[in-house]
Amino acid sequence: VQLQASGGGLVQAGGSLRLSCVASGSVFSIGYMGWYRQAPMKQRELVAGIVRSGSTNYADFAKGRFAISRDDAKNTVYLQMNSLKPEDTAVYYCRAEVRRSAIALGEENYWGQGTQVTVSS
Repeated sequence: VQLQASGGGLVQAGGSLRLSCVASGSVFSIGYMGWYRQAPMKQRELVAGIVRSGSTNYADFAKGRFAISRDDAKNTVYLQMNSLKPEDTAVYYCRAEVRRSAIALGEENYWGQGTQVTVSS
């Protein structure tokens, strides 16, 4: 299983970006999907998560500005980021808990490679 994140880039403060993360390979089903970020010299932190039912959770800094969604037919999770601030600058990573087959006993945890988001002031 591989997770491929994309959509990062350079944007001015107040702008928007939409991140995507596609899971490929032996994917039978995906439970939790989430976005995390890591700024230089800081620990990786949760941005937002979403489960199969559609329930979501957000970090306080993301509430009202970011929106996470998923398309299970495409094994894809999205992160719409609006009103971006310079402090949102970080590498953004996706994570997914994947069940690899119908006979698999449970889900395995996978991380994407990260996509750089840079917000200029």
